[in-house]
Amino acid sequence: MKYYNSNTIIYLDGRFEKAVDSSTDLYGQSLHYGYAAFEGIRAYKTHNGNRIFKAAAHFDRLERSCQLANIPFPWDKQELIKETYKLLTLNKLKDAYIRPLVFCHPNMKLNEPSGVSILICAWDWDAYSGNKLLKLTISDYERPNPKSTPMEAKLSGNYVNSILATTAANIKGYDEALLLDMHGFIAEASGANIFLEKDGKLYTPSPGNILPGITRATVKELCTVLDIECIEKKLTVEDLRHADSAFLCGTATEVAGIASVDDIVFRSSWRESIGYTIQRAYKNLVLEKVNYEVII
Repeated sequence: MKYYNSNTIIYLDGRFEKAVDSSTDLYGQSLHYGYAAFEGIRAYKTHNGNRIFKAAAHFDRLERSCQLANIPFPWDKQELIKETYKLLTLNKLKDAYIRPLVFCHPNMKLNEPSGVSILICAWDWDAYSGNKLLKLTISDYERPNPKSTPMEAKLSGNYVNSILATTAANIKGYDEALLLDMHGFIAEASGANIFLEKDGKLYTPSPGNILPGITRATVKELCTVLDIECIEKKLTVEDLRHADSAFLCGTATEVAGIASVDDIVFRSSWRESIGYTIQRAYKNLVLEKVNYEVII
């Protein structure tokens, strides 16, 4: 997939320019060490015009990721949101995926950055996992120890772990990898959080060894509105084996049902599951067909 063409505009350090005319220094810490922070945001075409879903929450998390990694964040977030809307207009995008990236200037030392830049780009992108029910496998790779890297920060270097796990899963014929933490508890997929359904309740891993996603928080909010009990706890593979159904959620993934995890096939029909209800509610929310946000 090509993410830009000769007319694609990006935002870089306060100005708009063509992606094909942009360049970066080859001695940057972000290129050499993965020392960068980023966000994934979606914009939707609604009856009220173009809308960036939870823009403030995403830019708040971008700033927080930078703080956790000692990366400066000298920008006004409201100004960045305004410029992101302008970027969508310049590229004539309605339903779009948006990628802000804070990257570091040249510095070959393993210390704080000598300076930072911000890039914002956007492109058309369907649901990351498509619209099918997913086949997962439990990965041989584990989520990093939270004492080795701040797991709640969305840092570029952390995603090498995700790429390795996803690639290994795809080679074996699976759509996605499910990673455990260092203690053998369920953590998350390579780029999405997981929820299990059992006896009319939803369960999701507790924070600590996961990236507590913005979509995950939205699912929990929808559960409150829809009177669905949602419980955070340490979950085991045995919990997975006895679950009625399961789904992934994330900004790129949105809400995607899981058909199976290795030899575990969920007994409930997806269309009769809580996950399917959440999937429809989430789509209505982002498209503003139902204003759950009045409540949440």
